[in-house]
Amino acid sequence: MSAVPFSKISSPLNALLTAIGLLAVATLTTPDLAGETRLVVEAVLAAIWVVYVLQLSGTLLVRRRSRVSGGNAALLIDLLAVFVPMAAFLLIASRDRSLYCAIWLLKPLRDSTFFRLMAKVVANEARNLLGVTSVFGIVLFGAALAGYVIERDVQPDKFGSIPQAMWWAVVTLSTTGYGDEIPQSLAGRVLAGLVMMSGIGIFALWAGILATGFYEEVRRRDFVRNWQLVAAVPLFQKLGSAALIEIVRALRPRIVPTGAVICRKGDVGDQMFFIVEGRVSVATPDHPVELGTGSFFGEMALISGEPRSATVSAATEVSLLSLYAVDFQMLSSSSPEIAEIIRKTALERRGGIPKS
Repeated sequence: MSAVPFSKISSPLNALLTAIGLLAVATLTTPDLAGETRLVVEAVLAAIWVVYVLQLSGTLLVRRRSRVSGGNAALLIDLLAVFVPMAAFLLIASRDRSLYCAIWLLKPLRDSTFFRLMAKVVANEARNLLGVTSVFGIVLFGAALAGYVIERDVQPDKFGSIPQAMWWAVVTLSTTGYGDEIPQSLAGRVLAGLVMMSGIGIFALWAGILATGFYEEVRRRDFVRNWQLVAAVPLFQKLGSAALIEIVRALRPRIVPTGAVICRKGDVGDQMFFIVEGRVSVATPDHPVELGTGSFFGEMALISGEPRSATVSAATEVSLLSLYAVDFQMLSSSSPEIAEIIRKTALERRGGIPKS
């Protein structure tokens, strides 16, 4: 088998191999592991390492053939996954050399869109996150200082210095509350309560900033994707940016697999569809009719309120944009020329051209 296919190992398979590898690493730390079992587990690690070697070689070969310059992060992870365990095996004689296979923790990050999204969000919100982190540091040091002043004479073994009190401040500010260091004085307990409430507020700020950042980034990506889909429909290509923005907000993308029924005859319709890519089959009394890219169907349900007059199914995998009745009314107000084209097409289809 050539090495090239291994360059396209899927993210779930990478995650599965990583999970098996880390389970093997954890198993090898068991003191009473039998010799034969240890050899089997080590063989599993070796097999996973070989797969990663093939993946790295396939990636390098593909990059050389296509002269791709991007994807340096994925290549770096592939290199680390191969050479860190190899260096540990060659240079470290102790049993801990298998622990270096923990570098495979990076493997799920290789093709993960979520972690790229998270990195983008953190980069976008870096100033706000840094501001909250600064507040956290100020409150942390202030709490440690106050705890030292209040409790140093009562518990010199636990609050005898600011570095010692810092552990209590971290545990209290994070509201973890291990209970290994507890203020004994009334002032110390009042301080602990204030620090805990401050910690709740600070972590809520962090969570709120990240949640807002994720929402904005996902909405931005969805808008760009929907814009590209809408711009691909011939009906919308002559519109200006303002009209396209209104349509992007109204239309909702949808992928339908081959053979799936999109709408059935007799059903009450609350949406119409625009075909971005692929073909659909409209079941008419005479013979099925196919509609392709740029066509639309289901408009009669929005215009006249009539039940669906034909069953429409996906002849191929089809990318659709759906427009609901409420959004159609709004679109008719903002872009009357589009609404007029849809109405004219609906009237033409009454004469025998398939309508649904």
